[in-house]
Amino acid sequence: MLNTENTMGKISISENYITEIVRHAVCECSGITYADDDNKFRSAVSAITHGRLFKRRGVIIRKDRNGIIIDIHIKVRYGTDIKASVENIVNKVSYDIKRSIGIKISSVNVFVDDMNNLQKGI
Repeated sequence: MLNTENTMGKISISENYITEIVRHAVCECSGITYADDDNKFRSAVSAITHGRLFKRRGVIIRKDRNGIIIDIHIKVRYGTDIKASVENIVNKVSYDIKRSIGIKISSVNVFVDDMNNLQKGI
């Protein structure tokens, strides 16, 4: 749980809620195939072992002194301008989190893990 305060009182927000905001923001960006760990076996083992056996992928939310750190693992389509797509994701995620819940973001880190190769014959 992430806790924040405003003039009305204390607010507790689950990491799952923040993860869903991030997922929606990433899905709205062009050229991105969201990498929410396609392999169900790896995903299940990662959940059971708390990421010790297989590293978790997708969205990871961490806290630090200055706010939250958001790590996003993505898959891009072949031919995508990766630099522009990553900048778009960082801006979109930062804006949506600030607009929705107002929590300070320390950083948004985007990791390009894979590429969908949609060209024929490859």
